[in-house]
Amino acid sequence: MNLALIDYQAGNLHSVENALRAAGCDDLTVTSDPDVVARADRIVLPGVGAFGACAAALRAIPGMEAAMRTRVLEQGTPFLGICVGMQLLADTGEELGTHAGLGWIAGTVRRIEVGSSDAKVPHMGWNDVVPVGGHPLIEAGEAYFLHSFAFDGAHVAATTDHAGPVTAAIARDTVLGVQFHPEKSQRYGLALLERFLTWRP
Repeated sequence: MNLALIDYQAGNLHSVENALRAAGCDDLTVTSDPDVVARADRIVLPGVGAFGACAAALRAIPGMEAAMRTRVLEQGTPFLGICVGMQLLADTGEELGTHAGLGWIAGTVRRIEVGSSDAKVPHMGWNDVVPVGGHPLIEAGEAYFLHSFAFDGAHVAATTDHAGPVTAAIARDTVLGVQFHPEKSQRYGLALLERFLTWRP
């Protein structure tokens, strides 16, 4: 089982790679080659930074978006998006302007609104993950979050609370996206990655 961890200069690659190996992945390729992605048995898209910059960096790799779409949406390869890698699954993101996402899961990534509460933006630190709809990879627990923008749309698989419900995970078919950082979420995060590595959707 070969896993492609996509390198588009927008992710915490070293930490994600180490977490995947700790979770049991012994055949992992860090890659910016769409041909490698097109042959992978599992695909992980990390992401740290602004939505628009990350989307532009991904699209700057010739053939990468098409390879991902074919392998995941058409051929049904399991896919995990982490943090901004999850947000990019949306139609659009509103960070520093409006930017087109991949459009895999209908929704918009908007700034977290906390109103008059004591909650702060960014949403940073440990918080509960509350499953919605019984997705097999998402279990209740605590995970580490660090973000100022959140997904608002369809196919929500988990929420967390930060002055109200905030999307913690989205899922559709063979696609899973998590807003939290599994690589920083200790046992909870490693257990999620372990389930992803053996997932047969």
